[in-house]
Amino acid sequence: MVGSLFGGSLKISPRDFPDAVNDAALAPASGKALAVLAGGCFWCVEVVYRELEGVLEVVSGYSGGTAATADYEMVCTGRTEHAEVIQIAYDPSKITFGRLLKIFFSVAHDPTQLNRQGNDIGPQYRSAIFYSDDEQKRVAEAYIQQLDAAGVFKSPIVTRLESLSEFFEAEAYHQNYAALHPQQGYIAAVAMPKLEKLRAYFGEQLKR
Repeated sequence: MVGSLFGGSLKISPRDFPDAVNDAALAPASGKALAVLAGGCFWCVEVVYRELEGVLEVVSGYSGGTAATADYEMVCTGRTEHAEVIQIAYDPSKITFGRLLKIFFSVAHDPTQLNRQGNDIGPQYRSAIFYSDDEQKRVAEAYIQQLDAAGVFKSPIVTRLESLSEFFEAEAYHQNYAALHPQQGYIAAVAMPKLEKLRAYFGEQLKR
């Protein structure tokens, strides 16, 4: 399962995971910014970010393809260009894009698996950061280089940087799925271990 595979790919504890050196500073005033991340099944990534302080909303969806193919059954074929993604609305005065990426790389998924996460196989499960502007691209690119140079993982990071053209919200039954179905077999085996890691290693960053 993803939990054990991911645990085996990290060479350090998530507690010692480095911050992004080239991150932007916190904004001086409250506001709203968006980040779109792909890390395998969107159920299992969404549940991690909902508990972070500064995160306003998390929506599961699709990015990388067209509106005509932004449909769960079609995306699951692996023949569209879409990835399962989450769109994170966050307050940049409380959390930065780089800090969101720290959780992405350390807890939310395994960035060394190409077009898969555990038993979920196909380009729709790829690791990707869909950047919306040059600043997000700069921070993401520099952080990947930083992590690879530091040898944080046993294998190179394969996360793709893709320009965000559009985000398509997934069907209603996908939203907040893991939190609503914690006992479901797949969720219990894959999503809940990630949430447990977040709470164990980043408890000070969670909502009160």
